[in-house]
Amino acid sequence: MSGAPANSGARYAPPPPTPSVLPLKYDVEGHNLQIARVHLQPGQEIYAEAGKMIYKSANVDWTTRMSGQSIGDKILGALKRKLMGESLFFTYFRANAAGEVGFAGHYPGKIQVFDLAPGQVIMVQRDGFLFAQSSVTIDIAMVKRLGAGILGGEGFILQKLVGPGLVFIHAGGDHVDYNLAPGETLQVQTGHLVAFEPTVNYDIQMVGSIRTAIFGGEGLFLTTLTGPGRVILQSMTLERLRHELAPAEHRGAGQETSNPLGALASGNLGAFFGSDE
Repeated sequence: MSGAPANSGARYAPPPPTPSVLPLKYDVEGHNLQIARVHLQPGQEIYAEAGKMIYKSANVDWTTRMSGQSIGDKILGALKRKLMGESLFFTYFRANAAGEVGFAGHYPGKIQVFDLAPGQVIMVQRDGFLFAQSSVTIDIAMVKRLGAGILGGEGFILQKLVGPGLVFIHAGGDHVDYNLAPGETLQVQTGHLVAFEPTVNYDIQMVGSIRTAIFGGEGLFLTTLTGPGRVILQSMTLERLRHELAPAEHRGAGQETSNPLGALASGNLGAFFGSDE
């Protein structure tokens, strides 16, 4: 039976199919030094942050290039990636025959995997991206609130990842996964936020009292996350790891990062704006 109305003279046109993504086979192995082993099928392609590959099969081709179709898109993408603290290029891996590629982060931590539906978005700390299927787009997202950008420990820049496809991110230490109900609030030490859904409200609040701020060792501000939505936290930040490995060199860095006003007063604008440099 035709889907068109009788005597309409119009031919029924079905809606365009939803783009399909070939399932990606992978294994995540290890504990706090995890590695993702990706098993590519012939013709399957993924892209990664430059320098994150550990190994690959010989039958997997790789090329480094800027993302985007036109020259303007490529230049704009490069500028955005520079703002995100990433390299200017992505590395693309494409299998001629069934092959394998391994990826890992640059410091102890764990790998999180997001299976994004078409149009689904996840917001990620600016150095968290590891690799993704080529159907996933990565873009820059600016923190909307001035106070959150200055004092939140993440800076003004976040990574916005849009499906469809699998996304792999890396963050320090162990991870805690929350699903916040509508109106439910979680207060987090600045810098420990890894990823969150765009439905989560992200803001900064000052701790309860000046005495707590001065003597509590937790700094002046906490990141406030209000649901609904998913939130992922990390137990170890890169800045804290650097401080523990070289305490003499970072004697004041930890205090300045947890106390952004101290960072501003000392002229450490990198710590003030959430820079990892």
